[in-house]
Amino acid sequence: MCYQTRILKQKEELMERFNAAIDALNEYDPIEFCSAFDYPKTPVITKGNPTKIQLFNWGLIPSWSQDNSIRNYTLNARIETLNEKKSFKDVVQNRCLIIADGFYEWQWRNKSGSKKEKYLITLPNEALFAFAGLYTQWTNFDNTKLNSYTIITTQANELMSEIHNTKQRMPVILKKEDEQHWLQGENYEDFKYPYSCNLVATALSQNNSGQLGLFE
Repeated sequence: MCYQTRILKQKEELMERFNAAIDALNEYDPIEFCSAFDYPKTPVITKGNPTKIQLFNWGLIPSWSQDNSIRNYTLNARIETLNEKKSFKDVVQNRCLIIADGFYEWQWRNKSGSKKEKYLITLPNEALFAFAGLYTQWTNFDNTKLNSYTIITTQANELMSEIHNTKQRMPVILKKEDEQHWLQGENYEDFKYPYSCNLVATALSQNNSGQLGLFE
């Protein structure tokens, strides 16, 4: 699962990394703690407009939905069941890159979850990366349009299994060389593999600044 991300890089860094211009340039602001349950607008690149960085809302609202309450259940999408879920099976080819430079996960320290450790997960040097995502456009009753997305999740790798030790899931983090393959619609099953290189996990508790790392 993935319900909190981070995007602290400046707009110029996003444009350089992804070789794309930012649409609505003045609306982009870095966010340190981006909670899915606030349905925030964050930067994405879509299959339909690959040279633009746009701001879409987190929480996919299918075009057939009567209202936006469904987004509580579409913040993440399991890659193993994309073709089985009504909310996702019709938009499997609506691919997007969800831009971030980190995400957060809790490690349970006891069986009840009353003791937890929060970790920030990044690439080395806190470099920008992209989650695999799906997007859609929904029209409200007043004909306003809202663009939204979901983050694809997969089985956790070794590092994330240790941290996300209840569900053992993680977001699909695309290697740079795979970003265009995902965006252009290659078989999503090819991206089921857990991300297995160069992730760094930093404990964020007040008295613990230790790091965990996994390297190929």
